[in-house]
Amino acid sequence: MNIYAIIPARGGSKGVPGKNLRPLAGYPLIAYSIAAAKLSSRINRAIVSTDSEEIAQTARRFGAETPFLRPATMSGDHSGDAEFMRHALEWFKKNETSVPKYLAHLRPTTPLRDPRLIDSAIELMISRPEASSLRSAHPAPESPFKWFLRGKEGFFTGIDPRYSNDDLNKPRQSFPEVYIPDGYIDIISAGAFLSTGLLHGQRMLAFASPRCHEVDVPEDFDYLEFEIKRGGSVLLDYLKAGFPL
Repeated sequence: MNIYAIIPARGGSKGVPGKNLRPLAGYPLIAYSIAAAKLSSRINRAIVSTDSEEIAQTARRFGAETPFLRPATMSGDHSGDAEFMRHALEWFKKNETSVPKYLAHLRPTTPLRDPRLIDSAIELMISRPEASSLRSAHPAPESPFKWFLRGKEGFFTGIDPRYSNDDLNKPRQSFPEVYIPDGYIDIISAGAFLSTGLLHGQRMLAFASPRCHEVDVPEDFDYLEFEIKRGGSVLLDYLKAGFPL
C-alpha cells in the first residue's frame, strides 16, 4: 500500500521569517518532519511540497524527495491545504501514472513527533477503509461548554443551550470530552479527496495525540530547545547519526 508523507514548506512566513530552515538544536526545522517520515515503518516516500528552491535543496539533503516546485499562487499566506494536496496528487497522476493510497500530512511546525505514533495513526486509517481522512487532536484542558456568549443586552448565556447558567458551574468532567486539533498528523484518502473535492470529507477519524508544541512565534524555538534538552528526541538522534554537523 503506497503511503506518502507530504511535508508543506513554503518560502514565505510573516510570523517567523524563514522558519522552515531555522535551526532547532542545530538542524533545520523541516529536517525533523523528514526524519519522522523516514523513521516511520508505514511511510513509503517523504515528499516536500515547496515553492522555494533553497528549501527543496535542504529537503533533499535530509533524504526527502522534491519532484516538483509548488506554484507561487498556492504558496501565499491564505493558501489552503487542499491546494497543495491537489497539486501533488495531480502531479503524481500525470507524471507517475498513479497516486498514493494515503497522504500523511506532516507540518514542519510540529517538529517533535514519535514515529511510532505516526505508524499507529496510519494503521488506524488502514483498518477503517470507510474513513475519508484522519485528524490528530489532543484533549482540551478546559471545556468550551463552560464558556459564555454575551448577548446584545449585556447578559451571559452558555454556548450550548442544553446547559443552564447553573449547569456551567459543574466540573468540566460533567461535559462532553472535547479535543483541540493539532499538527501531529493528518491522513488524507487520496481517492476520497479526488472524487469528492473534500479534503477531510464526512468520515474523519479521530486520533488522540499527545499535546505537542508548535511553532507560531520565534520564542517557540526556545521552548522546543528546552523540551529536547529535557527529554531528548529520537528524531534528533537520527539526524545526528546520519547527518553529523
